[in-house]
Amino acid sequence: MISKDVFSFLKKLKQNNNREWFHEHKTVFKELELGVKQFYAQVYEQLNTVDSIDTFKIFRIYRDVRFSKNKLPYKTHFGGSFHRTKPELRGGYYLHIAPQNESFIATGFWNPNKEDLLRIRKEFEIDSEELRELMVQTEFKSVWGELQGDELKSAPRGFDKLDPNIDLIRRKQFIFTKKFTDKEVLSKGFRQQIITDFKVIRPYFDYMSAVLTTNLNGESTL
Repeated sequence: MISKDVFSFLKKLKQNNNREWFHEHKTVFKELELGVKQFYAQVYEQLNTVDSIDTFKIFRIYRDVRFSKNKLPYKTHFGGSFHRTKPELRGGYYLHIAPQNESFIATGFWNPNKEDLLRIRKEFEIDSEELRELMVQTEFKSVWGELQGDELKSAPRGFDKLDPNIDLIRRKQFIFTKKFTDKEVLSKGFRQQIITDFKVIRPYFDYMSAVLTTNLNGESTL
């Protein structure tokens, strides 16, 4: 379980986001971080029973402020990603732990490379019916809601702005998210709920993996 002390610490860090305060409380942070890492490791192990996850990564608490207007040195959340086994399986999972009901899980494609993005757009240009059908299925929609992510304001180069699938073609990211309350995160069933929700995304991952491992003729590129 996630300890309530994790939320207490992150709230205090938000109020005291400076190196002096963090240094004074670093021992406490390290103890809490160890528990959080164990939780993520358990999610990884359990997720691997229903999918093939090659690696997982927990992001550091330190912010990279070199190119940011926000110069606060520390993040006020924990975050970690779980990567499916490539090249056959595409997509990834993310778990974000933050107080004040800001925790969430996310799945999908955050930053497709230009080759993958073009392949996805070409697929939508031909046909998007299969994707649209799975996104409106009752269980899928109740868990993951609407497709999210950055998108262009107009059609990408080489595509018709009047294409009936332009709402999908314009997208640069293909993400789904689900939020959790603090009470849900601190509950005994939180880890199992994460796995249950991640399982619901599988038809989407299966579809996108099939697209990204074949050419427009349906021939394998692996």
